[in-house]
Amino acid sequence: MVDITRNGSTPSARGPADWFTGTVRIDPLFAANDARRAAAGSVTFEPGARTAWHTHPRGQTLIVTAGKGLVQREGGPIEEIHPGDVVWFAPGEKHWHGATPSTALTHLAIQEHLDGKVVDWLEHVTDEQYSG
Repeated sequence: MVDITRNGSTPSARGPADWFTGTVRIDPLFAANDARRAAAGSVTFEPGARTAWHTHPRGQTLIVTAGKGLVQREGGPIEEIHPGDVVWFAPGEKHWHGATPSTALTHLAIQEHLDGKVVDWLEHVTDEQYSG
C-alpha cells in the first residue's frame, strides 16, 4: 500500500524562539517511526532569520528549494546557499543555517533519529556571528 500524506494535511508551525532567531515557519513532511529512521520538514526563514547552533546525532541534509541562505559549521566560514544546493552536516557537527539579511530562504531538512532524538539545540547565533 502506498502511504500518501496530502499537501496541507499537516498544519504549519511557527519555529520556537528557543530554536530560532526571527520569523520561521516549519511545515512537517514526515516523521520518523518504527519503519523509517528519517524525519523531514520544509523550513522557511524570513530575511535575517536563522537557527540556533545545533547538532544532529546522525547528521542532516538540507536541500535548498527557494531564496538565498547562509550556513556555517563551527570554526568554518559562513557560506551562501542557493536553490538546488544540497548541504550535508556530519553527525555531531555543530552548525547553523538560515536566510540572508535581505532574502528569505526555504529548504527541506532531513535528519535521522537515534534513540528517538533528531537534534540537540544549543545557544543562539549572535548578531556578530551571523554577520561574520
